[in-house]
Amino acid sequence: MKALAKIYDLICRAEMTLVKGGIAIFTGLVFVSAVARTLRRPVGWAIDIAIFLFVWCVFFCADIAMRQGKLVTVDIVTMHLPKRVRYYLQFVNHTLIALFLMFLIGYSIPLAFTSRFVRFQGIVWFSYTWVVLSMTIGATLLLITTVLKMREHYIKGC
Repeated sequence: MKALAKIYDLICRAEMTLVKGGIAIFTGLVFVSAVARTLRRPVGWAIDIAIFLFVWCVFFCADIAMRQGKLVTVDIVTMHLPKRVRYYLQFVNHTLIALFLMFLIGYSIPLAFTSRFVRFQGIVWFSYTWVVLSMTIGATLLLITTVLKMREHYIKGC
């Protein structure tokens, strides 16, 4: 079990590093593209690659936010409910999230396979599969985080 915890911790740290690098690179690409366009030397592929990096960062950041408990919540109704009801409601919420993520994974895997010959934004050397894989991998990481949150919630109890 400790080995799995170490692997998960390594994945979490790698995810954070990739997000930091991705945000820095896509910000730089957008800036370079804007400057190049101003100088009348547009870089056509820069925005496309920036969009690709943004998509990956969105899924990774969603996982990081969920893991750290920093997702936006609207608890105006639930905060007035009894503690026991909130406990079960949160469990139902996590279950619905897990079901949705499994649905997303189940449909994104065949989509990744069928889109392997589709080019992303007209870039000939870049397959759309890499964009779809961000959904598959991101949803898988989110599912792992959701299951761990459910386990933590169950152990903590009412």
